[in-house]
Amino acid sequence: MLFPVGLVVFVCSAAARPPQDSSAQPGEVRSAAIKRLLEVFGMEDPPDIHGHKQPPQYMLDLYNAVADVNGVTRDPDLLEGNIVRSFFDKSRSEQVEFRFNLSSVARTEKILVAELHLFKLRPQSTQTVNRHHFCQVSIYQQLSGGHANGTQRQKLLASRLMPVHSSGWEVFHITEAVSSWMMDEGGNIALLVVVQNLAGGPMDKKLVRFASGRSHHQSKQPMMVLFTDDGRRSTIQKNLNDTASSLPQAASPSRSARSLGPAAKDGGSTHCQRRPLFVDFEEIGWSDWIVSPKGYNAYYCKGFCSFPLGQSMVATNHATVQSIINALKLVEGVGMPCCVPDELFSISLLYFDEDENVVLKQYNDMVVGTCGCH
Repeated sequence: MLFPVGLVVFVCSAAARPPQDSSAQPGEVRSAAIKRLLEVFGMEDPPDIHGHKQPPQYMLDLYNAVADVNGVTRDPDLLEGNIVRSFFDKSRSEQVEFRFNLSSVARTEKILVAELHLFKLRPQSTQTVNRHHFCQVSIYQQLSGGHANGTQRQKLLASRLMPVHSSGWEVFHITEAVSSWMMDEGGNIALLVVVQNLAGGPMDKKLVRFASGRSHHQSKQPMMVLFTDDGRRSTIQKNLNDTASSLPQAASPSRSARSLGPAAKDGGSTHCQRRPLFVDFEEIGWSDWIVSPKGYNAYYCKGFCSFPLGQSMVATNHATVQSIINALKLVEGVGMPCCVPDELFSISLLYFDEDENVVLKQYNDMVVGTCGCH
């Protein structure tokens, strides 16, 4: 059982490893390992999902666009930020009114883009369609604190013309409303959809309809999609860039040599190289809340960094000098350089959170791309 994966395994020498607690029971080790792995994924406890849930097709398509079949992120810059969440409507109003619970979004996250996804149904009545080819659909943010006459204060967020006879998904940008709600939780009560004819009058409800979570299939439910950034990617990338610029490097290999190539199998060459390390979420017991991937190959680095260090070992100048000192026994106690990850890649995870919202999140430094001697 491979539990503490996602944390890169650095192998250098047996003497450098901390002693394990021989008194720990297998159950205690398992619990501690899973707890630590949850921390890697930014969670305290695994989400408790009741029954089989189907993620929105939009989130599945988005995941497939940003991650390959192994879950490795194709390009960290494809997304707006590093977290995408989908929220289903929580209201039970008879009006075309939608409410979303955003309590799972941390106040420290930067709101980048918020979208309201509504599925427009075909007209129930065709008698008056010929008289009304287009309609005006407006999205309002309902504000707290009504007027003296009891009416609700509203703020226009988005408005557009659309064909009366059309059907399918319509997307409205509501970033301003969500940003204000995150700053002042009481400032946003709900989102209201208002449909009017071109003269400004109300439309027949049988002509222009939007699917609701109360009476339509889950695949057509109203949904908010929120793109945020928790700051992890920019901070880590800056640290990686700073570290790389401060270290003297040997001749840099080509990009093709540093890409995700085949990994060596144990029992082959003993020099420093990348080896398979598969993480199976089903074996760990997480298959009920993780949608994709079902597992991923984290890889690890293993092997000797003995003199002479070839270019394929991606050795730093310091490692080359250390290997020479070790080989010539010029200084007592100086060992060989360590075989460690030289390049790391992120994975994208699609999962249900504790509120059964679907989340697409990128996790940095989860897959070993290449190994080198350092």
